[in-house]
Amino acid sequence: METYTLLRQFADSWALLVLFLTFVGVFAWVWRPSARKAHDEAANAIFRNESKPAGDASRVKEA
Repeated sequence: METYTLLRQFADSWALLVLFLTFVGVFAWVWRPSARKAHDEAANAIFRNESKPAGDASRVKEA
């Protein structure tokens, strides 16, 4: 059997199945209920310091 034919059969069967299962797994991982907090935090990160600049942690005086 030629190498091309062997690789073509593999790509048409098992590789397609693995890629589809990977896609479904990533989709399920992103849409899991416990990820909502992380996604909301990432979505609102650009508005975090809208009213004043962020403070520099290295210049904060210790009490």
